Amino acid sequence: MTQTQVITQARPFSRKTPRQPVQRSARRALRRLPIWLLVAFVLVVVLYPQFWMIMGSFKTQTEFFANPTWALPEQFNLDNYVYAFTRGDVALNYRNSLLVTLPSVALIVFLGVAAGYALEIMIWKGRRTTLLLVMAGIMVPGQMILVPLFTVYFRIGITDTMWPMILTYTAMGIPLTTFLMAAYFRSLPREIFEAATMDGCSPLRSFFVIAMPLMKNAMLTIALVQFFSVFNDLLIALTFTTRPELATIQVGLLSLSDEFGSTAYGPLFAAISINIIVLLIVFIFLNKKIMAGLAAGSVKG
Repeated sequence: MTQTQVITQARPFSRKTPRQPVQRSARRALRRLPIWLLVAFVLVVVLYPQFWMIMGSFKTQTEFFANPTWALPEQFNLDNYVYAFTRGDVALNYRNSLLVTLPSVALIVFLGVAAGYALEIMIWKGRRTTLLLVMAGIMVPGQMILVPLFTVYFRIGITDTMWPMILTYTAMGIPLTTFLMAAYFRSLPREIFEAATMDGCSPLRSFFVIAMPLMKNAMLTIALVQFFSVFNDLLIALTFTTRPELATIQVGLLSLSDEFGSTAYGPLFAAISINIIVLLIVFIFLNKKIMAGLAAGSVKG
């Protein structure tokens, strides 16, 4: 057989082979089409209100009442954002939110990690019962204890400070944090801590030198979850805020009004947009750390 005949007979096979990857890709795309449509629908449902909220932050008070709801702003300027920070006390509210949130989250994470370490790594009588009692704290509605807590705080004289909010957030966040940290510690090999004990490492030193570095991703995940929960809370902050100077951002948004006492919709939408965008940026930059922390306790080490 000559070389020309070999090439001629090989051509039909070479023409058919490129079609197989194309057909396979088309079938794969058709199978993924419902998922893409579902994701697109969820994105529209989530982002559509955010879009109109940002558009509303550029409207004037007259545009809200004179123009239709779906009308775009006539001008794009930052007057509402300047008003929200200067005359709306939004900057003060943000400062108060950070002064309440950061100490609360630090106490929640540290005490939760310490409790999880004591319940899962250390061996002592009654630790399972203690864990069940801690888990029972998750099922207690926070609304039931606000009035008794306010009475206690009033009697000890700390109602005009931020301590009632910090203590309440810490007490309500510890049960869930302890439960999650116990699950994370359960996924670690116990031989690590046994070897440290054999080398003369005390339980306290083992906690700071071994446990906390191993729990870095889990601690970051819990800290972010608790940060979003505390920062966005309204009920507790509204209950224990006795003066406007102590109002957090969520409480301050309720009282954001103009010089006539009516709700200033433009500055209100601007303050809400800033609040959402800041939290969204934090979540985007720390997304990988959050996913790593969520997966840390799901696999037995």
